[in-house]
Amino acid sequence: MAGTIVADNIQAASTSTLVIKNGVANTPPTVQDSAGTQIGTFCRAWVNFNGTSTVAIRASFNVTSITDNGTGDYTVNFTTAMPDANYSANGSFMRSGAGALNPLPFVVANGAAFGDTFLTSSLKIICSDYAATKFDPLAASVAVFR
Repeated sequence: MAGTIVADNIQAASTSTLVIKNGVANTPPTVQDSAGTQIGTFCRAWVNFNGTSTVAIRASFNVTSITDNGTGDYTVNFTTAMPDANYSANGSFMRSGAGALNPLPFVVANGAAFGDTFLTSSLKIICSDYAATKFDPLAASVAVFR
């Protein structure tokens, strides 16, 4: 059954979870403007992981594993592939320094944006400081949108 619901507010009952489903498996629902033009989707994948010692995922969605390729070099492996490699990936990480955790964006040499290799099945990321020195983060977070 197909149809459209127009509402100013949709809310789950106090004892339940609001569920929005798309009829196509492993495809997030889309957000459209009043003309029906797609203006976005929900997050397709995200992960929070420990990058030191044995790499470990703390929590994730649509991420099967993290591959440790060496100091500050990781591959985020997706459970369900992206439709193409034209997605947006955002991230941050924390490292220890001067007695406190210091949040930094993912950075590669010359201050370029994070992300090294965008594939449909995975995303390779590089964690480095502003001098392009790679290091393993205490915590790293990545979110993927398409």
